[in-house]
Amino acid sequence: MESSELIALLHEVRDRVRARNPETAAGGSQVALPDLMPLAHARDSALGKVAAIGTVNPRAGGVVNSLVQAWKRFVSRALDWHVREQVEFNRKTLTCIDAALEALNQNNRALTEIGYQIAEQKILGEELKDIRNHWASWRFEWEQKLQQNEIQFLRSVADLQAGFQHRATLMDANYRDAMRGQHGEFTAALERFSLDIQKRLWADLERIRLEYERLIYSELRTIRQRAQITGAQASAQAGGEVAPAANASVLPFDYARFAERFRGSEEYVKAGQQFYLPYFEGCRNVLDIGCGRGEFLEMMQAAGIPAKGIDLSPESVATTRHKGLDAEIADLFVYLEALPEASLDGIFCSQVVEHLPPDRLPEMIRLCATRLQRNGILAIETPNPECLAIFATHFYLDPTHHRPVPHPLLAFYLEEFGVGNIEVRKLSPAVDSMPALASLPEEFRLAFFGGLDYAILGRKL
Repeated sequence: MESSELIALLHEVRDRVRARNPETAAGGSQVALPDLMPLAHARDSALGKVAAIGTVNPRAGGVVNSLVQAWKRFVSRALDWHVREQVEFNRKTLTCIDAALEALNQNNRALTEIGYQIAEQKILGEELKDIRNHWASWRFEWEQKLQQNEIQFLRSVADLQAGFQHRATLMDANYRDAMRGQHGEFTAALERFSLDIQKRLWADLERIRLEYERLIYSELRTIRQRAQITGAQASAQAGGEVAPAANASVLPFDYARFAERFRGSEEYVKAGQQFYLPYFEGCRNVLDIGCGRGEFLEMMQAAGIPAKGIDLSPESVATTRHKGLDAEIADLFVYLEALPEASLDGIFCSQVVEHLPPDRLPEMIRLCATRLQRNGILAIETPNPECLAIFATHFYLDPTHHRPVPHPLLAFYLEEFGVGNIEVRKLSPAVDSMPALASLPEEFRLAFFGGLDYAILGRKL
């Protein structure tokens, strides 16, 4: 059994005892109840007397006493009809006394309940009296606290309003400052971009002007060169001289202009040929086979290296000579045959071998190798057939090209005729002129779309 159930059972027993014996609980009821115990004792005594009617008093043992007791029992039985009504009356009287005692107990219980109610009312009255006595002070304190709370609330509202107004003012000021700053930045950026656009416009106009001037200068230079060549040919014919055999292979179009458009400007070619300068440092007799417009000879002249060029094109040779460089019209096979052996310490040949018939390429390599001194440098540049992009762009643009020359074949020819320490360098990456190749995997791109040209260099052993 749980403690709560045990406590409830004890309370129930206590209530039943109090209800049964209200005089025991009268102490807390504040009501003086009559004591019924004497009446209860008198009733018990009377009940004992009633029970003794018709009985024989005991006596000491003996024959006489036995006879006396027998006589008394006989008399008692004989008088039973006489005392029966008295016994019944006595019993009814005791029953009436019990009923009166129970009624008095009920009265005591009612009085006890009334006493408890009076006590509760008295406690409630005292509490009401205490509340009434303290109500005035409570009301004063409550009104005072209400007033203080109202004042504090109004102050808080005023502080919040002031803080909100301050923050709103700050936000408005910050917004205005930000707008002024953005407007200033926008104005400055607009002016800056306007200046940039103007500068780019003037730069584009200047570039266009320079391109047109260069084009006009190139056309005028071509006209002057043709006039000089025509005059030289007329003078030679008037003097009975025979023009060089190379004139028989003059192309039916302006090859100088063709090279300017498809090979690149002189500045572009010079920038690419700076790669060769360290290899020719210290040389004293360099030959440029197929000198063209003389870009390599200009680089040698700027570096203080003696160099001479040969070319089949009279216009190219005239252009080179016009720059003050040493060049002449000559067929490379005839010119190299005429040179003494080991007379050169450097030979440069750019974009020439692809113009030769394949059966004459070994002869050219042999002549170059025999005319080089020991440790002399031979540098050959040509389109790279390992780069597939060369066939889609540059190689077949030139109608004078015969076939591309793979670098393993050139390396074989060089080794065959005594040129060693061979080095191959890929030039002009295809991705620079064809940006779409950058999307290919790097390994694949380098294998099939590497340099548009290659340079093969070796030294005479």
